[in-house]
Amino acid sequence: MFVGLETTNILVLGTGDNLHQQVLASLPLCDVTEEDLTQSPQFCKLLATLTQHVDRSGLTVPLKADLDRAEQKLQRQKRQWLRSECLHRGLQEMIQEFYVRKHNSTVPPDQNMFYETMERCLRVTQCAKQLDPSSTTSQDKPSVLGLTPQQVLQLLPSEKDVQQMKQALPRQLERRLKEKCLSLVSYYQPEWENESEGLKTNKLSHLSILLDKDKKRTEQLKETCRENTVLLQRQTQLYLSELIKCIQLLQTLLLDHRLKIQTDLDGKKLDYFEGKCELVLQKIKTEMVEIQLDTYSHDTISAHRKIREKLESELTACKAEKQALEMKLSSFEILGKAFEALADEYCRLRQEIDMKNWALKELTKYNKN
Repeated sequence: MFVGLETTNILVLGTGDNLHQQVLASLPLCDVTEEDLTQSPQFCKLLATLTQHVDRSGLTVPLKADLDRAEQKLQRQKRQWLRSECLHRGLQEMIQEFYVRKHNSTVPPDQNMFYETMERCLRVTQCAKQLDPSSTTSQDKPSVLGLTPQQVLQLLPSEKDVQQMKQALPRQLERRLKEKCLSLVSYYQPEWENESEGLKTNKLSHLSILLDKDKKRTEQLKETCRENTVLLQRQTQLYLSELIKCIQLLQTLLLDHRLKIQTDLDGKKLDYFEGKCELVLQKIKTEMVEIQLDTYSHDTISAHRKIREKLESELTACKAEKQALEMKLSSFEILGKAFEALADEYCRLRQEIDMKNWALKELTKYNKN
């Protein structure tokens, strides 16, 4: 039953290359390539089935729902805190600006009473809040200087002053927030700064929609950037694998070229040794004729001995060269028919050396006679 359901899900997704593309698109965080999916079809089917139970971030459907609810709750609490924080900071800024005006000029008595009452209420309320029992533990917070919130609340201004302050506060706070909002509009679109206040107010009503569009566009750009990053990583891996293959092919070509060049060099060395042996043989023949002409001369016999020693040393050198060539030829025999010509040349060179040995023996017999 489960196998049939799994097969149905895979057929819904697609087959072949289409299935590979859908799996990669549904699981962008999975570090696999299309080549991996092609080489492992069972693994591809497993990922295709997995996409029915998880989202693009890898979370299961129930966990994603719980996460969305928690996110919504957090956003509500965050909005409430921001609302309270904005009002509190706005009141503090109003008090600071009042003291700046009071320092630079004379303020009316009603404004002086209004701001002093508001400042006193803020400070007393803040101190009383700090003295309240903790809302996160079952134990009370330790008291500060033995004070209680009720004792601190007694320092509030008179009820009459508080009521007058509360009546004037909405207008003052509305004017303050309106100035802040208009400043925000001018910051968002500097070209709107010189427009009338009514036009700015009208555009302010649409500012949240514009900001929401900008936020969505930014999120889309981030998502596109993330997808491009994943695609770039996959392309980089593919490029590196292809680069490694190219390097291996290049190494093979270099090795083949080196062996070919080495064969040509060895052929030239053999030609050189062949010519050298021919010259030595010609020299031996010439010196043998000279020895026959000067048989009865003591000086000739001495010269003949020197020539013989020289020939023997050259023969020794030729044997050493022969041995070196034999070692080289044995190391290159594995290369096949390319060295058959070199082997033939080696045989011919060996025959010439044997002929030199024969000539030396004949010369030795002639001297003894």
